[in-house]
Amino acid sequence: MKKKRQSIHKATSHLHNPITQTPIFTNSISQLTLFIFLSLSLTPLSLSSSSSSSLPKKPPPLPILPLPSAPQLQWQLGHMAMFLHFGPNTFTDSEWGTGHVDPSAFNPTKLNATQWVKVAKDSGFSRVILTAKHHDGFCLWPTEYTNYSVSSSPWRNGGGDVVGELAMAARDAGIGLGLYLSPWDRHEPFYGKTLEYNEFYMGQMTELLTRYGEIKEVWLDGAKGKGEKDMEYFFDCWFSLIHQLQPGAVIFSDAGPDTRWVGDEAGVAGSTCWSLFNRSDAKIGDTDYQYSSGGDPYGHDWVPAECDVSIRPGWFWHSSELPKSARTLLDLYYKSAGRNCLLLLNVPPNSSGLISAEDIQVLQEFSELRRSIFSHNLAINALINASCTRGGGSHSWFNPYNVVKEGIQSYWAPEVNQSNWILYLNLQEIVSFNILQVQEPIQMGQRVIEFHLEVLNEDGEWNEVINGTTIGYQRLLQFPTVKSQYLRFVIDKARADPLISYLGIYMDEFSILSNLSNTTSQAGINGSQVLHGHIESNHSQISAI
Repeated sequence: MKKKRQSIHKATSHLHNPITQTPIFTNSISQLTLFIFLSLSLTPLSLSSSSSSSLPKKPPPLPILPLPSAPQLQWQLGHMAMFLHFGPNTFTDSEWGTGHVDPSAFNPTKLNATQWVKVAKDSGFSRVILTAKHHDGFCLWPTEYTNYSVSSSPWRNGGGDVVGELAMAARDAGIGLGLYLSPWDRHEPFYGKTLEYNEFYMGQMTELLTRYGEIKEVWLDGAKGKGEKDMEYFFDCWFSLIHQLQPGAVIFSDAGPDTRWVGDEAGVAGSTCWSLFNRSDAKIGDTDYQYSSGGDPYGHDWVPAECDVSIRPGWFWHSSELPKSARTLLDLYYKSAGRNCLLLLNVPPNSSGLISAEDIQVLQEFSELRRSIFSHNLAINALINASCTRGGGSHSWFNPYNVVKEGIQSYWAPEVNQSNWILYLNLQEIVSFNILQVQEPIQMGQRVIEFHLEVLNEDGEWNEVINGTTIGYQRLLQFPTVKSQYLRFVIDKARADPLISYLGIYMDEFSILSNLSNTTSQAGINGSQVLHGHIESNHSQISAI
């Protein structure tokens, strides 16, 4: 596909003291002494005089398209969802059922959807997604379109409704509900007849979206075994129906329209991951894995990626399998939720209808690891300044102290038409850390292309610690432990004036950091306007803070 190329703006400028906006000279004073002197002059911007509050408010910068919808924003803020693969396969030690297993096999005598939801909520998951119908065609609700459902099983004497019980439990617990309705159906005789099956599928979809209250996500895929009947799915009709019946739901598929598959079932996103995407370049069931993994900096659609992976080797429960370790889940978290994606972790209920004790133990350990690492931002009490701030002066609504306020509604914004985009942090003491967290206010669009973090060493020189490409809702970067009191976060390239809503540093004492590099893959950029920030790298001069 041909893309229009536009030049990357490049600029250089001498470093200035962001307090006085005057050039810095270091001929008669050591670099470190000057650095300390300047840092002591920093005071929180919130302490500015009351007279500044009477100045006119500077309006926010213009968003850069594309932008997320309200349901997409809510989905992204959730950062983790729990997949629940459950059905006849749970009882037959299978992954892809044949569609011919007798319904009598389905009998989870201890099924407790409240337990599923409690496990999910206690572990930090924002929603649960159930396989209401998997490829075998067996329905976990009493559908009126086939007898191949819970109605024909001995469970609850044929009067049970797994979807209904889960919907009630999720609603009571205050977490979202999503449903997976497999397009591929190995039981339904209509499958293979395009018109009849699309009518059948939309009938079942209507049941699911009108019986169970609010549905937060509808999950579809293009999975189909080799040699299966060839037929066309009317995806556009399905999507329109879903948005009509559940306007607050996001739709997942290989190609969106609201969230996309990351391109693997390992739970790992590309180190560069855009929420921008061209749906016209993607086809459900025929995925370009590289394109899905990284997204498209020139994309016209907002379609963020979802990383699905199972806590066990299989998607359905098998008595012979054990869950992944908590440290493995933490690594997956860094590579999914930490790369501008949502982590969709499958935790399959067992044949009794409960989530297994060993899975719960791992999830509890996973939660504790995240709590231990991320509960306290080591930069929370830092003195912060910036190369420039939108509106200028300490009264600005966009001041750099916004980056240590949780949430994406407040943010630091630079002044327009600048070439340096830098945040300076004085931690007020020497701190050890090995994790960087950065967030953009994605309601304003995804902007940052490249960035890096530097620390000041004992010789008064800036050393680069880590660099990255793309931020989006959240970027987590790991690196070997460093110690420093002074940091600067530098944005090197952006699609528009960059905006930063959160910046955190943390100490992870649990991960085994190996094969880490201070470089990341660099994406060639053309198409939409690219701004290229530049800072002096001459270490004979001290950078301002």
